[in-house]
Amino acid sequence: MSNYLKLQNGLGNSAAYQVSGKPFASGSITVPSKASGDTVKVEFPYVTSWFSICNYGSHHVRLGFSELGVTGSNYYCIHEDNHPTWNRFDLKVTEIYMISENSATTVDVIAGLTSIDTDSIVNNWSGSVGVG
Repeated sequence: MSNYLKLQNGLGNSAAYQVSGKPFASGSITVPSKASGDTVKVEFPYVTSWFSICNYGSHHVRLGFSELGVTGSNYYCIHEDNHPTWNRFDLKVTEIYMISENSATTVDVIAGLTSIDTDSIVNNWSGSVGVG
């Protein structure tokens, strides 16, 4: 019997993103200040379909997909807010990096996970244009 029709779950499999994601939540993550030189990394056990971050602190948080990105110029700024809101990102990643613009601050992270192994994305897109 041939096995050329053996299907695998992977990055290009749209069905993996169409179903509801397996829940992931991590609360009260302390994000260090840029001055400390440290970053915080959140690793997901599977490739995400989406993730969301809420900044509860009083300082802007840099969000990136590599340490070089958040310490350099390839990051997205999540602004501090008197009325915290969730920022949702429909991206397939295996990890995110954060650093605070000023003093340390606190964030929560939730995500919808696919069933795709993290090995499918090498270095979390690091080295790609706009990632760092």
